[in-house]
Amino acid sequence: MVSNIAVENDLIEQAKQIGNHESKKAAVTEALIEYIRRRKQMKVIELFGTIDFYADYDYKAQRI
Repeated sequence: MVSNIAVENDLIEQAKQIGNHESKKAAVTEALIEYIRRRKQMKVIELFGTIDFYADYDYKAQRI
């Protein structure tokens, strides 16, 4: 899919240099992948403390 977006040139150049990317497309693609991964991690962190568990559960009893 072809998309045209307006992004500041210095940001793209910095991303290319820091990530050792040879093209703008590679830098933007990697940035989006990183952004999505980070947002998904943040959603998992929000679950901490919300899951009920049994303190007396013996997981070793399930082993054969």
